[in-house]
Amino acid sequence: MDFGLVLQTDPPASRVISLMKRAERNGFTHGWTFDSAVLWQEPFVVYSQILANTTSLKVGPMVTNPGTRTWEVTASTFATLNDMYGNRTVCGIGRGDSAMRVAGRKPNTLARLGEAIEVIRDLAEGREAEVDGQRLRLPWVRDGKLPVWMAAYGPKALALTGRKADGFILQLADPFLTEWMVKAVRNAAAEAGRDPDSVTICVAAPAYVGDDLAHAREQCRWFGGMVGNHVADLVSRYGDHSGMVPEALTEYIKGREGYDYSHHGRAGNPSTDFVPDEIVDRFCLLGPPEAHIEKLRALRDLGVDQFAVYDMHDAQETTIDAYGAEIIPALRD
Repeated sequence: MDFGLVLQTDPPASRVISLMKRAERNGFTHGWTFDSAVLWQEPFVVYSQILANTTSLKVGPMVTNPGTRTWEVTASTFATLNDMYGNRTVCGIGRGDSAMRVAGRKPNTLARLGEAIEVIRDLAEGREAEVDGQRLRLPWVRDGKLPVWMAAYGPKALALTGRKADGFILQLADPFLTEWMVKAVRNAAAEAGRDPDSVTICVAAPAYVGDDLAHAREQCRWFGGMVGNHVADLVSRYGDHSGMVPEALTEYIKGREGYDYSHHGRAGNPSTDFVPDEIVDRFCLLGPPEAHIEKLRALRDLGVDQFAVYDMHDAQETTIDAYGAEIIPALRD
């Protein structure tokens, strides 16, 4: 199993770079950041410095979207980083939650997302693609490689992931839901004539290492609120008892009364009072190293290839070091 570190690009960028260097020293293979132009600093600028200050770490957004940048700009940016640092980027992409809503726009449609996945990958790898009716190619790309991993929860998005994406990003670490969603992605891949095992599975969730569970829960409760935004979209689209989405995912948002994006992805988010302890425990990894190892082994057995640690809490260095000293070695044995 591979491991990634997920951060927000809060200033100063030097701290983000420092934490990513620490992660690489501790055995992490991927460095991810949020991508929301209003809420945080521009991630692609920071990626350049992360790549320059590490040797093998792969970087990318978790996640970008097809609406805040034109597709040829997104592809060119990835391709430039790859040309400079040797194909060390991954494009995590989704419909766009905070990036679009904070700017007063609606998230992208799945049809637009599916088209963008193919166009961005083709352009970044040097192939011709059509953008707004115009055939384009980046003539300077040589031997470019850009895996595109899609974030998804609902049945239509999971099916699209299986049909078109190189990887699947699932932003929660509940084994029951992981099994259900991984199966949906792999089935869609098989139905599209693809090798289901060719789709990389990445589970991303907060991890907090320590014995004080009450404190760890409060530091990670924000995650249930973030996931709740996507779940609320699913409920509005499919209904909460449609059978299309597991009730294990939809039941907890009944007490949700809105969401303030100014606290998005941050410990102490006041918009997450509706998230019960049970959801925090199910969606996140909390407790001593042994508890993390046990849950990660269960996820690995379900086909998870990478666990990406959301490290937005008050124990960032401690968590990175604990993973490097005890948890990552146990999962690689």
